[in-house]
Amino acid sequence: MHLGVLGPVEVHDDDGRMVELPGTKVHTVLATLILADGQTVSDDRLSSMLWAWDPPTTMSAQIYTYVSRLRKRLGPDVELIRRPRGYLLRADRAGLDLTEFERSAGAGRTALAGRRWAEAARELRSALDLVRGPALTNVTEHLADVERPRLEELHLAALEDWFEAELALGRHHRLVPDLTSLTAEHPMRERMRAQLMTALYRCGRQSDALAVFHSGRRILAEELGVDPGEALAGVHLGVLDGSLAQNAPEPAPEPVALRPATPAMLPPDLPDFTGRQDELGRLLGLVEPHPIARTRRAFLTGPAGIGKSALAVHAAHLLRERFPDGQLYADLGDGEGGAKDQAEVLGCFLRALGVEPAGQDLGLDELTRLYRTHSAGRRLLVLLDNAPGTGRITALMPTGPDAAVIVTSRRHLTGASARDTTVLTPFTEDESTDLLAAVAGERIGADPRAAREITAACAGLPLAVRIAGVRLAARPQWSAARLADRLADPNTRLDELSFGELRVRDSLLRSLDGVDERTRRVLPALAAFGTRVFPAEAAARLLRLPGATAEGALEELVDARLLEPVAVPGRPGGSAYRLPELVLLLTQGLGDDARHDYPDPWRGIARAVVNLRPTG
Repeated sequence: MHLGVLGPVEVHDDDGRMVELPGTKVHTVLATLILADGQTVSDDRLSSMLWAWDPPTTMSAQIYTYVSRLRKRLGPDVELIRRPRGYLLRADRAGLDLTEFERSAGAGRTALAGRRWAEAARELRSALDLVRGPALTNVTEHLADVERPRLEELHLAALEDWFEAELALGRHHRLVPDLTSLTAEHPMRERMRAQLMTALYRCGRQSDALAVFHSGRRILAEELGVDPGEALAGVHLGVLDGSLAQNAPEPAPEPVALRPATPAMLPPDLPDFTGRQDELGRLLGLVEPHPIARTRRAFLTGPAGIGKSALAVHAAHLLRERFPDGQLYADLGDGEGGAKDQAEVLGCFLRALGVEPAGQDLGLDELTRLYRTHSAGRRLLVLLDNAPGTGRITALMPTGPDAAVIVTSRRHLTGASARDTTVLTPFTEDESTDLLAAVAGERIGADPRAAREITAACAGLPLAVRIAGVRLAARPQWSAARLADRLADPNTRLDELSFGELRVRDSLLRSLDGVDERTRRVLPALAAFGTRVFPAEAAARLLRLPGATAEGALEELVDARLLEPVAVPGRPGGSAYRLPELVLLLTQGLGDDARHDYPDPWRGIARAVVNLRPTG
């Protein structure tokens, strides 16, 4: 059986006969499930693709009916599996035109980068031949509006790659008609316009090539207010100075020197990694290769010191054999609360992949193109640690069906869904004790009471537990009880939870990066609640702020993982919160900064902070 979405949604049996599907709605359900990349599609998602904002009251029953009709027609090669609040399409034994397209287009891009022009043209032509016309023409407008632009972009990008290979093979004469038509249809695609100029010039039509450039420059200025980019301007210069020779067998060389390499950039795994078995299993399931999966990704979030990086690195080491083409790693934090430049990280990734940028002035767009070209079709695992935000990692995300990515971040990233996100919570007492024993050794088992006191003082934070264990390991003359006594005083506990470059206080303070200055000033005032649960209304009264303003500040602290949201029975519509114990201790050092310089309308916070002392 073969499923198709690169044109009208169609199903063909093994003999090539079309399987009739009844109605637009059934086609829409099938296309939505196919385009979900082997992931469960929620009932709400199906509803929005079928009816947008106006679903019928019988929505669930109708979706069930559509799925039942599909099951009867698709046969045993395609499974439609009911999952909690959704459906999953599994087609391990069926063909899918989109999968075949991406595979051939990826192979073509790889050959193009290696200057194997004939192979590139052949692979890309195979991909383009799978496109049967405008995509998704027999589904609802709601699905078409969401998914058609992506499929059209895949098609156009493959076309441009094919034109590049054909130009390199000297076939410019037969490309002019198609390039002329497509450039008129997509006037702001600069690469396609540059290809048309190149083909015209090599056909001896220099004036026409210049007219195409000036037309494009005018359109870009009028529509976007920008000048032509470097690539289009470079072709224009080539027309003027004659460097686009009419009989040139190849385009201008790629600005890279290629030498095959298998990157192995992962940091060392922790030899005493402990706990997180459930989270580890979920993480491995998200990124392990799957017959019908495309780009696989997993996001790990949680407060500072919760062990995101340790879990991600441990999982990546377990997965190394599943990604034999290499593993890429980058810590995206700069160590001072900022983020590393994406272009700098891309340069490191390219060199690890065996690609040496020839120039030092390549922009982010060009580096991104090179990265995606040379990672296409490779079974790579990419680990992006301490991501500052979705917009700062977009260029670093792999795009091929054979690659996977693990991203850690303190904040929930806008590009992450609940399905692919794991939020790490504090260790249980047993997990904390196991980690403490793994790091500190047999003294922990000899004094269980002291061990419980140490882990209680660490409040389930793996970083704090590890620091406590390292301190004991470094001081064999200390008993566990002595460290427990030193951690007992809350006024000095954060100072005690430090060793070398590991400091709980510094880790928690970095969570304030990106938090609005006025919201930072809220945090010390909340110490009045201690670690007790408090509703948003109580915080508003304490802060002397309107309810919506106070709740907005509290939610920003939740996003920064400095405040825990709490579900309270009997308050389904209200918001309740709690300060984590170690964050409460941190606020004691922030209170002095809150005594002055308060801008309106936050001046009342200063009075609250001055007059209130933290309570347990």
